[in-house]
Order: sequence, then structure tokens, then C-alpha cells
Amino acid sequence: MSIELQMLGTGNAFAKKYYNNNALVHAGDYTLMIDCGITAPAALHELGKDLNDIDAILITHIHGDHVGGLEELGFRGKFVHNRKPVLYIASTLIRPLWEHTLYGGMSQEGIEQLEDVFDIKPLVADQSVQLAEGLTIELIQTPHIDGKNSYSVLINNEIFYSADMKFQSDLLEQLVHDRGVRQILHDCQLHPPGIVHATLDELMSLPEAVRSRVKLMHYNDDKDDFEGKTAGMEFLEQHRIYRLPE
Repeated sequence: MSIELQMLGTGNAFAKKYYNNNALVHAGDYTLMIDCGITAPAALHELGKDLNDIDAILITHIHGDHVGGLEELGFRGKFVHNRKPVLYIASTLIRPLWEHTLYGGMSQEGIEQLEDVFDIKPLVADQSVQLAEGLTIELIQTPHIDGKNSYSVLINNEIFYSADMKFQSDLLEQLVHDRGVRQILHDCQLHPPGIVHATLDELMSLPEAVRSRVKLMHYNDDKDDFEGKTAGMEFLEQHRIYRLPE
């Protein structure tokens, strides 16, 4: 079954033009938001959407461009909509998200833990979970910042969504050849060195059978300078709706 993907933003952590790399995944009437960065509330507003249009949020790791909008959505849920947003998150990230990121701004009388604001659905890597008819997800732990847990997402066993990850050619080839992945949505640092992200040069080094399935996201604001220089890999566009896999 195909899904619809709409990127709330396609930029990296420092992007101003393209917003944070967060996405909406639509499967029928069900909408999952992948990550909720600093710019996510503004992006939702621009699209005419609010919290009631989102069935659940999935968090991949706890950098600000992936979780910086959770404070606003959590407060909106509690004080405006009178409900806890559903939050899918790796069990390893629950405590760090609260203690290292949200506690300072959200803690007050009646809010003493993440569960006081969000309906927490813990996830374990490498276990597939069905969220709705036509939508399953599986977290795959992938390297990003040394010593910190970070996850990419396998959607419906055929779409790989890298959150933020170092270049992992063996993993990408294994996903295509052994697991039948048809589409790879990959973060891309346009200027080397990558250090904590895959660079464009690294992604262009992939075998054509893998590279032909790649769409690029999480890029720099000077993306337009690289149009036509990506070995056939397409840049995902902010707010455009894609039916995947193509």
C-alpha cells in the first residue's frame, strides 16, 4: 500500500529557508508526524494544520531540529485541546528527552514527567509496529553522534527514512538487496566533511541500483546550487505531497 509523504521542512539544523527536516506521513485517514523540530509548529500553521490533524508523533533522536517543537505541541495538547498527543519514541530516548530537553521549559505543578503531557508509546529497535491500517514502522538504530542513541525508520517494510545518520553503504545495500526497500529518503550534507551526516559525495558513490532509489533531504540552504549535480538523486521539496513508494 502506498502512503503520502509531505515534508514540513527539508533543511538541516541550521537551515532558515527550508525549515527543519520533519515530515507528515498519511495512510488513509491516519497522519503520523516524524519528528517535531523548532520550526514544525510554524510549518503546520502555514499548511493550515494543527494538533487535531495529527494522530501521533514519532521521535527519532533528541536534537532541537527534531524535538524543539514538542514543548509547544505538548502545551497545546494540555491547555488548548485537553488531550495528550500520542508520542512514539524509542524507550532509550524517553528519559533523555524529558530530563535533558523538555524538563526546563515544561515542568510545573501537574507536569513532573513526560507522561503527564504525552501519551507515550515506547518502541524497541528492530521490532515492527502497526500504527494504523496500511502503516507499520520499525526503528533501526543508526550512528549519528557518538555515544547518543539515534534511529532511522523503516516504513511499511519498503521505505527507509534516515533521520540523521553517518554514511552507511553496507546498511543501505542490505536494505535494498535483502529487505526489498524500494525508496530511501536520506539526509544529505552538501558540503564535506560529513562527520555526523552522509555527504552528497558519499551518497553519489553508492551503486546505481541503490542510488536510483534515493531522494535527498536535510540539506543546506544553498541546495539550488547543486541541482543537476546529484547523480540523478532528487531533492525532496518542502510541503510537496509525494505518493511513496514511486
